[in-house]
Amino acid sequence: MDLLSIKDPSFLKKLSIKDLELLSKDIRKFLIENLSITGGHIGPNLGVVELTIALHRCFNSPKDKILWDVGHQSYVHKILTGRASHFSTLRKYKGLCGFPKRGESEHDVWETGHSSTSLSAAMGMAIARDLKKEKSFIVPVIGDGALTGGMALEALNHIGHEKKDMIVVLNDNEMSIAPNVGALHNVLGRLRTAGKYQWAKDELEMLLKRIPAVGGRVAATAERIKDSLKYLLVSGIFFEELGFTYLGPVDGHNLENLIENLNYAKKTEGPVLLHVITKKGKGYKPAESDKVGTWHGTGPYKIETGVIIKPENTAPAWSSLVSETVRRLAREDERIVAITPAMPVGSKLEGFASEFPDRMYDVGIAEQHAATVAAGLATQHMKPFLAIYSTFLQRAYDQVVHDICRQNLNVFIGIDRAGLVGADGETHQGVFDIAFLRHIPNIVLMMPKDENEGQHMVYTAIKYDDGPIAMRFPRGNGYGVPMDKELKEIPIGTWEILREGEDAAILTFGTTIPMAMEAASELEALGYSVRVINARFIKPLDEEMLTQLFEEKIPVLTIEEAVLHGGFGSSILEFAHSHQYFETVIDCLGIPDQFIEHGGVNELLCDIGLTSEKVVEKVLTLTREKQKRV
Repeated sequence: MDLLSIKDPSFLKKLSIKDLELLSKDIRKFLIENLSITGGHIGPNLGVVELTIALHRCFNSPKDKILWDVGHQSYVHKILTGRASHFSTLRKYKGLCGFPKRGESEHDVWETGHSSTSLSAAMGMAIARDLKKEKSFIVPVIGDGALTGGMALEALNHIGHEKKDMIVVLNDNEMSIAPNVGALHNVLGRLRTAGKYQWAKDELEMLLKRIPAVGGRVAATAERIKDSLKYLLVSGIFFEELGFTYLGPVDGHNLENLIENLNYAKKTEGPVLLHVITKKGKGYKPAESDKVGTWHGTGPYKIETGVIIKPENTAPAWSSLVSETVRRLAREDERIVAITPAMPVGSKLEGFASEFPDRMYDVGIAEQHAATVAAGLATQHMKPFLAIYSTFLQRAYDQVVHDICRQNLNVFIGIDRAGLVGADGETHQGVFDIAFLRHIPNIVLMMPKDENEGQHMVYTAIKYDDGPIAMRFPRGNGYGVPMDKELKEIPIGTWEILREGEDAAILTFGTTIPMAMEAASELEALGYSVRVINARFIKPLDEEMLTQLFEEKIPVLTIEEAVLHGGFGSSILEFAHSHQYFETVIDCLGIPDQFIEHGGVNELLCDIGLTSEKVVEKVLTLTREKQKRV
């Protein structure tokens, strides 16, 4: 079938099961070929081809609301809703988003990049539907990994209590990004082997009611019979006890069974949970055989071999640099324990887990729990290392404030993917952590200029005993700088001068240091001497160096790959104001007051004006402003 000609999903209702199966093959071929060029989340999407087709066959989107909790699983949905022709632009600047996007299509009714949100959103939509006396189906699709998130469990509890009409599709592929963990995962495992429960229950009840003479008595005790059958036929009745009608488990790659069960669910009153078993990476052997999450999301790859095409770079990945330094230190310090919320692969903790299995805890998609577990460990004089992406740390904000910082507990937070991350877009850009951490009492916040300074910062964090300490580091690889063999502590709150200068000063850290150094060289060619300072401690500030700088009264420019409002630049302005350095001209460069969409990092930096050219322009403006004031 010509997938590029699809305008909307209505054509599916006219196709036979055989035609739908052929369509499934065409979609898989399309995904494998296109994602080999663009990269993307191939494993999750190959696993939901039949499920997505069945959903759009049985429901009328967008009148019926299909919500994708696992947003990176929406590629097939995008194809069936008329966006196949845009797949060459997937996750590229100004191109097709890798997640549902309400502004992209009327069929994308809920945007998500963080998991475990669809059930709460679906409940809101169901309440609105009923208040407006409308008729429509609301169908959130949630993965078994996402179901470990506390928010999803809160929503299940509310939905079951209110008895709202809703069809929850549980897409169970036994993995999120990495293999799932936890007791709920084990419950689902028992359900997978429990057989076809709902049909057996209904058929047996109907059969009993037809028995002459005793039919009335059976009808009078139907609820007791149903309850007994739950315990008889199902080893786990978790969802039924929460108030859902449980259907399944269903083979998620059998279109006939999927359509049959979805149609049955449509006739069932109250909340229904349809348990669908799928295979992540279905139809592409390298992705199917993946057991650790390598094929969850990839860059370009060679279709024939499955070899992922990686850029030539001998420098270590930042995630690996941090986790391996923690691992090195754990050999000497038995108090070190690593914790991650479902990101052992992304955080490169496989080596730590292999060497120290008793000191490595993947808690599932449960960021709040992860933070408080770390706090609990710290109360017992352990050294917890919480490895978490900046975008996911947002979800644990209250726990960082209330449980870690308020108690001044010695937790080391490794903030991975800090700054712009590129293709995953606005839900994943790590640009808010400085603003939401900087104002919390007790915390130390730092970011290294390169991987050598990074390993020393990890050492500093492990040796630090005076409270919580966090280190930001970017996505991708380091610069390949020489690495010191011996680790050393960096005095907390100290900066370093990377380049001397008398006409202006640039304060920056991390990924924007090369930009500042390049701008300083360009300004030198124009006759300006610019000092570049590595402000590696974002909190506390190096007040001694700042005082000296402000007393010189030279213009100051701050640069950060993070939001300006409440960020590092704001702290410099606050310092100047509180110490009454009103004669110093100060300006700030950073992320403007907007969400940054997907695209290459360099393209995004150009788009928002965070470039060496802009730095040169700002410094020239500041020096002219100073001259006006003299």
